[in-house]
This record gives sequence, C-alpha cells and structure tokens, in this order.
Amino acid sequence: MPVISVADLSKTYASGFQALKDINLDIRRGEIFALLGPNGAGKTTLISIICGIVNPSAGRVTVDGRDIIADYRAARAAIGLVPQELTTDAFETVWATVSFSRGLFGKPADPAHIEKVLKDLSLWEKKDSTLRTLSGGMKRRVLIAKALSHEPRVLFLDEPTAGVDVELRKDMWNVVRTLRDSGVTVILTTHYIEEAEQMADRVGVINKGEIVLVEDKAELMRKLGRKQLTIHLQKALGRVPDSLAAHRLTLSADGMELTYNYDSGGERTGITALLGGLYAAGIRFRDLYTTQSSLEDIFVGLVSER
Repeated sequence: MPVISVADLSKTYASGFQALKDINLDIRRGEIFALLGPNGAGKTTLISIICGIVNPSAGRVTVDGRDIIADYRAARAAIGLVPQELTTDAFETVWATVSFSRGLFGKPADPAHIEKVLKDLSLWEKKDSTLRTLSGGMKRRVLIAKALSHEPRVLFLDEPTAGVDVELRKDMWNVVRTLRDSGVTVILTTHYIEEAEQMADRVGVINKGEIVLVEDKAELMRKLGRKQLTIHLQKALGRVPDSLAAHRLTLSADGMELTYNYDSGGERTGITALLGGLYAAGIRFRDLYTTQSSLEDIFVGLVSER
C-alpha cells in the first residue's frame, strides 16, 4: 500500500486561478521522491494540501491509509514538514524549539529522541544556543529537527537547499539518505535538477498544476544516457544503403546529414563499426559531432511541449 495516495486532486483559488488539475500520484513507502518543476508549477500547493494547510477543491488524499480530512489529526501526525521559509522564534534555544514541536503533536517528552535527532543533524553542540545566533544553514537544520521531533513516517522538504551553499547542500543530502535508511519516506520539491539526480529514487515532474511525468530515476537517466552522433557528409545521399540498415541511421531531408543514436552507458557504442561500414559503402564525410541530453534537457522539453 502506498504511504501517500493522491486521487483526482484539484485546487482552484477564490481568484479563479487553478493551481492543481486532476493530480493522481502514489508515493511508495521508504522511497525518496523528488517533485521537480519550475517556480509556480504547483509544488508547494500540492504539499500544503497533503499536509493539511490548504483545503483541496476536489479529490482525495490519504497518508498512511488515513484520509487527510476525515482523519486529520492521525494523518497530520504521520507527517513532518520542512517549509521553505525560515520561521522560528529567534530567542528560543535549539533544544526548547525542537522539544516544543514534539509537544504540539501530543507526544510525551522524550529527551533521548530529541538528543538523537540533534546529534544526527550535527546540532548537538548548538543545543543551548538561541536561534538568532545560528547561521542560515544551521537554522535550516533546526527546521528539519523540528519536523522530525514527533517521529513522523513521512518527511516533506520544500526546496530544502534553496539559498544554501554547496557544502551544506551535500550535508543535507547525506541527512536525507540517512533518514530514508531509517525507514522514513522523503518527498522533496526542487527546481535544482542536480538535486533530483543525486537524491531521488523516483522523479515526478509537475508543470502548470499537472503531473507530466513520473519515472524511476534510473529509467530516466537511462533515457538520458542516449547520445547522438551527427555525421556531415561530403555528398548528398538519396537513401541509407541496405548494408548500413543495422545501425538504424536517420537521413536528414537534404541528404547531407546522418544521425546515429547510441547508449553511452553501454559497453560498446558501435561507432567504430558504423564508421567502417560508411567507408565500405563509399560514403565520405566532412565532420562529425556528438550531443547528449541531460535531465535538464528532458525537463525543459517536457515543460515547453505543454
């Protein structure tokens, strides 16, 4: 059973703006799921509905089998949310802030759990510091600690590394992997392609309030592993000779270009055999170059198609 199930979810605001259109999405227990999309695509609205902060206009969401509206308290208690904005009481200590968050969910005090969370996030040395004395990166960690204080099964990270330096970003990724290994399902929204590539087991792409793709990251990267070799010919070809049929070449309209697709992740690209075949068929070329698509290209392609 998926840990989160979203069915036919839509959200239209009073202004008439439709932020989400018929979203259907299942998130598997124990995975890291990256929700990718440009700013304004609906990422934060979707998270806010699942977390019970915004009401849906239509559709149904369950978290750990519990309906987010009919069984609000139990559904919400299963979730930890790390928001984009750093909103914390500047004069509280780290220990007090994180302990208080646990109490909000009606959980009894558990100093040992709070200690473990702070140590896992490298905050233990700062437990008695007030939040206003911490760097931005440390404050971000405190937000994660607050979200984990009540032992949720699902953790949402909304743009976790926006405005965070590269060093801290790598640290955050390690924290997220450790959480996943401990059995927490992690959903992160991001517009950093690199983040999805590094972190996710699966990637969902959202654009203009619609899910345009959900794919295993490995499968997505396999599609991306494909490279293209373009061969500029000396003389125009009327058609591809039968002797070269096995290479599945594409001939451009004016017959001056041949295109060959190959998998750069494979052991053999087949380029040597292809060049030998061209030579044997008496086809001479002026130039050749290769191109490779990236997750960025696929993303831009998907978003612009719509």
